[in-house]
Amino acid sequence: MYNSIATVSLSGSLPTKLRAIAEAGFAGVELFEADVLADPHTPREIGAMIADLGLRCVTLQPFRDFEGLPEPRRATAFDRAERKFDLAHDIGTDLLMVCSSTVADASGDHARIAADLRELGERAGRRGLRAAYEALAWGAHVSDQRDAWALVQAADHPALGFVLDSFHSLARGVPIESLRAVDPKRIFLVQMADAPLIQMDVLQWSRHLRCMPGQGGLPLVDYVRTLLEIGYDDVLSLEIFNDSFRSNSAQVTALDGLRSLIALRDEAGRDRPGGAALPPPISVERLDFIEFAASEADAERIGALFGAFGFRCSGRHRSKSVSLWQQGAINLVLNSEPDGFAAAHANAHGASVCAIGLAVPNVAAAQARAEGLRVPAEEQRPGPGERVLPAIRGVGGSLIEFTAAEVAPEAAWLQDFDIRDPGQRPGGGAGLTRIDHVGQTVAHVDTLSWLLFYKSLFDLRVEPQVDIADPLGLVQSQVLRSRTDALTVVLNSSASSRTLSSRFVDYYFGAGVQQIALATDDIFATADALLAAGVEFLAMPGNYYDDLVARFGLDADLTARMRAHQIIYDRDGAGAYFHLFTRAFERRFFFEIVQREGYRGFDLPGTAIRLAAQTRLKTLPV
Repeated sequence: MYNSIATVSLSGSLPTKLRAIAEAGFAGVELFEADVLADPHTPREIGAMIADLGLRCVTLQPFRDFEGLPEPRRATAFDRAERKFDLAHDIGTDLLMVCSSTVADASGDHARIAADLRELGERAGRRGLRAAYEALAWGAHVSDQRDAWALVQAADHPALGFVLDSFHSLARGVPIESLRAVDPKRIFLVQMADAPLIQMDVLQWSRHLRCMPGQGGLPLVDYVRTLLEIGYDDVLSLEIFNDSFRSNSAQVTALDGLRSLIALRDEAGRDRPGGAALPPPISVERLDFIEFAASEADAERIGALFGAFGFRCSGRHRSKSVSLWQQGAINLVLNSEPDGFAAAHANAHGASVCAIGLAVPNVAAAQARAEGLRVPAEEQRPGPGERVLPAIRGVGGSLIEFTAAEVAPEAAWLQDFDIRDPGQRPGGGAGLTRIDHVGQTVAHVDTLSWLLFYKSLFDLRVEPQVDIADPLGLVQSQVLRSRTDALTVVLNSSASSRTLSSRFVDYYFGAGVQQIALATDDIFATADALLAAGVEFLAMPGNYYDDLVARFGLDADLTARMRAHQIIYDRDGAGAYFHLFTRAFERRFFFEIVQREGYRGFDLPGTAIRLAAQTRLKTLPV
């Protein structure tokens, strides 16, 4: 199979789209006729442009409302077809894609439709061209791929073939097993699109909410696996209609598209001998560290904050202005080096999380998978005697650095630090034990892009997206967990420019880590320690605690203790969740302290209360 994408999937002028498609690494392009009509270049010039970029024009599409028409409209339809064949020839493609008719008064008689399709094949064949028939999910008489295939068989012409579109089939619930009845040699084109699993009019669903494979919920892996099993090995092309993509960069969308197809084909072929093109999705065994970038002045303040949280400065880097802060199994790295990546990150975003270190079973395989998915690596220059960890670019230009899971940190990257009391992990402190989860906030238009980044690269479980009420709009939130539970990322975004999430992106000058959740086994003891050290908690309204009693029937003394410590609460069938929030550091990041008692969720009602409380703080857009 080779990769292609339809120009309708991207924003911009036709030359912009074609350059983005070529730069992303696609081999083919479907030319959407509306893009041709709106472009000032002649068809031959467009064809030359496509060829000069090293692309193959897979098809000209769509040719609409052709079959089953009464005379004289039938004759007119064939005249239109001849003109489209002229256009296809001048552009340099041999394939015209024909959609099933949506004209209500066209005949639904299959014999008539097959006769029209056969004549279309005759006319195409005489010119050395081909035509391919597709069942639109909202077609007037042909809306099922099985009917379209039966009609192509009945027409029985070598220049007439069949188009498969995953959205049109799966949106109607057509069984994937029905693909086994199709002759792969008669499949002239396969179009791929994912979509969120929602109930709505299929035409509107298709026109506005299609997305890249891996960004929705359709069973595309099984679909492509079945195509491979029947012997299909030709073009796999994206045809995506999505309002967000039309407003995003063509380069970003094209790269996401190629990444989605690479990951899809890799997963679909993984159980076949030689079918997997990449190493397997990356398993995360440990979250080794979170690194903060800061100026020298900000580093002093952040260091004081870490100290108030009970972290001990347990080491200094041997050659750089970098300190190590530890408590329980948590490693925080504070980098105020005046040159290098961290300094550039701090200059762009202010004091912020610039890197996350993940321990993986096979670092070389992780690098190879990232490279195969077109995820850019970060080249770092080592200092004298310094270890440089392999790294890739992640959300907002931050780094994800890979460490070897089979090597303990003390025997690996920690050797770059002069450690006080080597072999002794800091205990005590404020009772913090590990990193529970990390919240990353991204621009709304980039949400699907970062979802695809994580899903294609790592071995993750993706939970359904939820909407959370911010006082000034809705925030969309999606949880991604590694199957080892070592890494949990919460992606947040908002279409409203006034919400906490959007204001963070504006103030921060991009996406990044907004929230770090730290776990404790005794949140009341931890809260006491933090308060004694001067840590400021986010204040929760009294009405919230009055409602807790009504919702859960909590003990009055427990509720009073929670109120005194600004702790909020949720409970489900698995257990309870206590958590509190700190004030944000310089409008950028804040900490959450959590205690889980069997509970694995994220307290959506409490999150809405937290957003309201943060919005009330006039000095904070976070």
